[in-house]
Amino acid sequence: MAPKTKKRIKKTMIITLSIIAILAITIIVFVNQASFGRTPSGERKERVLNSPNYRDGKFQNQSPTKQITSDKGYLSLMFDFLFGKRERVTPVSKIPVVKTDLQNIDRDKDILVWFGHSSYFMQVDGKRILVDPVFSKAASPVSFVNKAFDGTDIYKPEDMPDIDYLVISHDHWDHLDYNTVMKLKDRIAKVICGLGVAEHFERWGFDKSKIVELDWNEDSSLDTGFSVYCLPARHFSGRGLSPNQSLWVSYLLRTPSMNIYIGGDSGYDTHFAKIGEQFADIDFAILENGQYDKDWKYIHMMPEEVVQAAKDLNAKNLLPVHSSKFALGNHAWDDPLKRVTAAAKGENVRLMTPMIGEVVNLKDSTQVFKEWWVGLE
Repeated sequence: MAPKTKKRIKKTMIITLSIIAILAITIIVFVNQASFGRTPSGERKERVLNSPNYRDGKFQNQSPTKQITSDKGYLSLMFDFLFGKRERVTPVSKIPVVKTDLQNIDRDKDILVWFGHSSYFMQVDGKRILVDPVFSKAASPVSFVNKAFDGTDIYKPEDMPDIDYLVISHDHWDHLDYNTVMKLKDRIAKVICGLGVAEHFERWGFDKSKIVELDWNEDSSLDTGFSVYCLPARHFSGRGLSPNQSLWVSYLLRTPSMNIYIGGDSGYDTHFAKIGEQFADIDFAILENGQYDKDWKYIHMMPEEVVQAAKDLNAKNLLPVHSSKFALGNHAWDDPLKRVTAAAKGENVRLMTPMIGEVVNLKDSTQVFKEWWVGLE
């Protein structure tokens, strides 16, 4: 080989290796930002390792669960998701929203206000509860990916009253938003989360004594008349390069007058029927309904399965969430609401479909909700 050719090859290799090194350093620096949280360590890591739900180096679902069920493979699916044609995943019309003054709602009113996707506020028996709040403009570590639909991000951390219980179902970016929880930090009395998720909150400076961290099938007394049961879900977790090092969960929240099931993200499975048998009187089931696809059918429910899950739970009322704010699936933005409404007809479960920001009166069984998505593009 000629000396000039050898020199050219060597130069090319040096340039290539330099680019790879720069990219690797950039990724490492990026994922070590505070917003990514931290994987469990110390005593918490020991607790994780001793969990019956942690095997082979990660948390496991109760049933065998492939995240991707397509033969295409993950990279092909990601390419199609990012660059393929997806019709009506984002609304052309502006989604109707209501701005409710949460700061001044009387403590004796039992209400729920949904903020789009899986974020909602509840006031029950005098306690104020905030679930999976994402008040940033995007459900991702960068502001230009997974942006909120136009007009759906009208609620901000400063609109929230002081919170008694911040409830986190798992640590994905569309459920646990760093900027939101940091702005609320000094106004949160207790954080309730799954095993491993508390590591994020401790890195962010939250007082350990204020964190209630639970494994599946553990429970905790919160205050007089209030308790929470941590229950299984069928999903996955992770914010950075270490997947499934924290637990994805659902909850049964008992208050002096109500039982509320907080479903988090979950594919359909037998755990719904088992929970329905364990807790015989569920007043409300709040279940994810959106961002589904046949190619990941085990980790997100189809709308028809959402109704079946509510029936398995023997829930009196069903509030479907996980839609109407972010496009994280391939379906039309209004498909979840159309299909869950059709599936619920004739079934013995009351479907609640409030607009973003509309007050749901939890103890008014006569309240009627419009099919607000009808006629929107």
